[in-house]
Order: sequence, then C-alpha cells, then structure tokens
Amino acid sequence: MSYQIIADSCGDFTEQMKQNPIFKTVPLTLEIGSYSILDDENFNQLDFINRVNASSIGPKTACPSPEAFQKAIEESDADEIYVVTISASLSGTFQSASIGLSLYEENGGTKKVHIFNSKSASAGECKLCLDIQELKDAGKSFEEVVEEVEMACDDLKTLFVLESLDTLRKNGRLSGIKSLLAGALNIKPIMGAVDGSIVQLGQQRGMQKALRKMMELAIERAGGVEAVKTKRLVITHVNAPERAEQLKADFEKLAKFKEIVLTNAMGVATIYANDKGIILAL
Repeated sequence: MSYQIIADSCGDFTEQMKQNPIFKTVPLTLEIGSYSILDDENFNQLDFINRVNASSIGPKTACPSPEAFQKAIEESDADEIYVVTISASLSGTFQSASIGLSLYEENGGTKKVHIFNSKSASAGECKLCLDIQELKDAGKSFEEVVEEVEMACDDLKTLFVLESLDTLRKNGRLSGIKSLLAGALNIKPIMGAVDGSIVQLGQQRGMQKALRKMMELAIERAGGVEAVKTKRLVITHVNAPERAEQLKADFEKLAKFKEIVLTNAMGVATIYANDKGIILAL
C-alpha cells in the first residue's frame, strides 16, 4: 500500500475501518487495580464495564511505549504513514509516538511519517483518520495531507455527554458530594474539548435534554447549519447503539452533513465516557 493510517486505541475505528489494512491501531493499556489488559481487538466492552462497576478503584490507562510506535512504523509496508493520537493534553501518547518516530529515524528509516496531535479523542481521532483517507483517495500529496489535517485538528469540535460521573468520582476528579448531588438531581454535564483540554460547556437535567443541548452546541460551535453541510460528523457510543442511532436521526432533522458515521467505543473511551456515554466530533 502507498500509505497507512495509525491511531492509538482511542481512535475507536468503525468495523469497516478495522477490516481495512490501511488502518492500524497501537493499543493503550487499561488498568483496574491489579487487573491489566491491552486495549486491542480482544477488548470485551461488557466484561470491562462490569469490572469497572464492581471496583471501588477508578480505572486508568497507560500510553503505548515509544517502541510500540517504532515497531508499527517499521513493520508497515507503506511509503507514507500518518499517525493520529489522543490529545497531548490528556495523555502522554503523542510524546510516546514522537519518541518512537525519532527511534525509527535514528535507525535509518526513510518513510515519510507525520504525527498529528488530534487535540481530541475517540470520535475526533476517528474523524481525522477518515479525513486522511479521503484526502489520499483524492490524490493529495503527503505535504498537502499534513497541511490540511493539521488545520482540521485545530478546527475540530468535540463534545460529549456522560450518563454517569462514577469514573470521575473514583479517579478523584470529582468530589463525592458533587457526584452524589448530580446523580440525585439527574444532572448530565455537557463537556467539550478546547485546545485539547476538557471543559464543561453546560449541563441539563436528564439525558435527553443534555443530548439535545449537545447537538445544538455542536452545530453552533461548528459554524451553523450551512457550515456543517461540508463536515463529517462522527458519533461514538459506549454500549448504546440505539441511543447513537436516535442521535443520528435527530441530527439529520436539524442539519445536513456530508456524512454521519457511528462507531462503538474501545477501552479508553469506555473508561472515560462510561457506560451509555456519547461522544461526537465534527
């Protein structure tokens, strides 16, 4: 193949992408106390969700080693390699990939390789990978792809709604009192990425109201209904296919998009978005 797209396992590829050799994943490691697994093709989402719910210890992730990225680059038979990672503000994965590229180059590697800090995660990474594929299929050069996708990283709008705040509470990122109060009042925070960091954009009482507000904010932040006509929208769900399908249908009533893609979360997004969470990027 002439090019390959490598993402960490927070890229949440669709089933079609997983079957396409153009796309390759470098997995993070998932940890719950002493229990540890790779976030690879053997990841069992339902089993992991049950383990998280049963544990009083918050789940964590560990980024891939530089050598894992070096190996992925070396083993690829492509002349051009595009690496997409979770936001550098959220994980050390981008730094690890950068070191891995340096190791490859120090060993005399000559392939054209570029690493993108997605400034996003999950649906955002998936969208960027699909953007790269589209640009390469259109005949764009390596340099043109790098320039356009770097701009796409800066322009990317990522939002998500959590069904549960339990993981944030277990990890100490939310006080027990605040978590309990949010649960009692059925408050659902609407979160987003700004310059690669997570911020709260709003909140609503009840999941349906929160999803509706997230939709409105997504279209507004992307420039309005006219602007999104040229955009690909990716929706990642955590064990909630019906909710994702309904969200897609609701989006189609609000605006027209170039494409709407649905995908189920792998391990990293399952940890942080939690069971029944929704992440979207456009």
